[in-house]
Amino acid sequence: MKNKIAVVLIGLAGLGALAWFNRIDLLLMVVKFQSQREFEVAPHREIIWPEGPEDAAANADARPPNVVLIVADDLGYNDISTFGGGVAGGRVQTPSIDRLAAEGAVFSQSYAGSATCAPSRAMIMTGRYPTRTGFEFTPTPSGMAPMAAKIADSLDSGLPPTRFNREAAEAALPYELQGLPSEEVTIAEVLKARGYQTAHIGKWHLGRTAGSLPGDQGFDDSLLMASGLFLPEDDPNVVNAKLPFDPIDQFLWARMDYAASFNTGDVDRFRPKGYLTDYWTEESVKFIRANRNRPFFLYLAHWATHTPLQATREDYEAVGDIKPHRLRVYAAMVRALDRSVARITEALEAEGLADNTIVVFTSDNGGAGYLGLPEVNAPYRGWKLTAFEGGIRAPLFIKWPQRIPKGSVVETPAAHIDLMPTVANAVGASTPEGVELDGIDLLPLATGQADDDQVRTLFWQSGYYRIVRHGDWKLQVSERPNKQWLYNLAEDPTEQRNLAQQRPDKVSELMALLDQHKDNGRAPLYPYVVEMPVAIDKTLAEKFEPGDEYIYWPN
Repeated sequence: MKNKIAVVLIGLAGLGALAWFNRIDLLLMVVKFQSQREFEVAPHREIIWPEGPEDAAANADARPPNVVLIVADDLGYNDISTFGGGVAGGRVQTPSIDRLAAEGAVFSQSYAGSATCAPSRAMIMTGRYPTRTGFEFTPTPSGMAPMAAKIADSLDSGLPPTRFNREAAEAALPYELQGLPSEEVTIAEVLKARGYQTAHIGKWHLGRTAGSLPGDQGFDDSLLMASGLFLPEDDPNVVNAKLPFDPIDQFLWARMDYAASFNTGDVDRFRPKGYLTDYWTEESVKFIRANRNRPFFLYLAHWATHTPLQATREDYEAVGDIKPHRLRVYAAMVRALDRSVARITEALEAEGLADNTIVVFTSDNGGAGYLGLPEVNAPYRGWKLTAFEGGIRAPLFIKWPQRIPKGSVVETPAAHIDLMPTVANAVGASTPEGVELDGIDLLPLATGQADDDQVRTLFWQSGYYRIVRHGDWKLQVSERPNKQWLYNLAEDPTEQRNLAQQRPDKVSELMALLDQHKDNGRAPLYPYVVEMPVAIDKTLAEKFEPGDEYIYWPN
């Protein structure tokens, strides 16, 4: 009898050890099971976009410009060949994005609102800093922060531990309720009041419930990214690239589905039609055609090139034998994004709308280090989730043939907060009384009507990690690690020489600006619940070693 008990105990111990060894896989299986139960996804359904007038108005020449805002996700600065780079050492070019840039204005020192997505999108929509709106951190799906922390700390990356604040997470509002406040005025609301037909297609990430949905923030229609796969994982036309060294990637593969919704928020989901980047582009073209005879605003918020890395087999074959596999899939995703810009441009030209349409192209932040692709932000240091130039430099191109000369280059620093006032002034709209904007109108710079040497002060903030650029000087301060980084970007644009010790006078001057910015602002609407360590000079695929620089990103 004792022998039988011993055998059972040994067996149980073995099972326990096996379960412990595979605990992350088991947890991910639970995440996948729960996500599959959460929503049903119906078959594809056709979208019927409201039709504008059959004929153009008699005074069409006086019609205000259409506006098309294209936002990429996590696109690396070096991925765009306009800047002399291109994916995989320049093997994959972006000719359609390059053409858009060449036919309008290139802002050579352009910045994202944040080093992560949702706050940037809020600043694009409102023209206001998080210190005004309170929308400071990126909402994450339920379970993502603790799961990512568990996975990160189980990996042999060498990084300091991820810090998950369970108490803050339990006290926070659910993910679906963490939205941009409805009282904030968006570009869409301003343009709608001016008589524009407004549509959002793609990612939103500014709230998932009534009050903060696109339809509540000025959009007549919204074709929403309801989950996060570009194609089903087992689709015969998809090529996947999983990142075993990235905890966020592992969570996304377990949590995400292939789904969209139309004007219903998170409910009533259905399958898109084909590869997500192409599907959204096709629907954008349909919207343009339907509204060719009235002013419209199209906000096309792409998911590309965010993980999970998925490409069509056709794009994967077209980019050639690039290694490693994840770089080839990523390059194929960039190719699809560039094709989207081509399709939008062609649709505007075909409808005779190109000359009087403002087309803006940007990305929500820099390329991510967790891709394991070291060149995405070259030559700049840092990644998404850091405020080094690689994390916050974002392309910004504005094309408007009727007003902006081809080949315009603007050296004055520009940022996402500038898009709201720029578009509003361009169409002759005004923001409601009492709404203070933090951005400036970029059109005088783009058209040569203003001197291109303005001294600007720009701010970034994510919890205790705060940044200011004033003129050519940039200061970053953090509590984890407790450190200051000071750079003169005119002399050191890639942030190689930290001058904080040599120039305490400049640190003091910029700290005063930072403190004033914080003291005059409001507290965040939602707390940060996780602090993620990020190596500044290494991707997540590389071993972090003692002495390597890092920051914690609170979110």
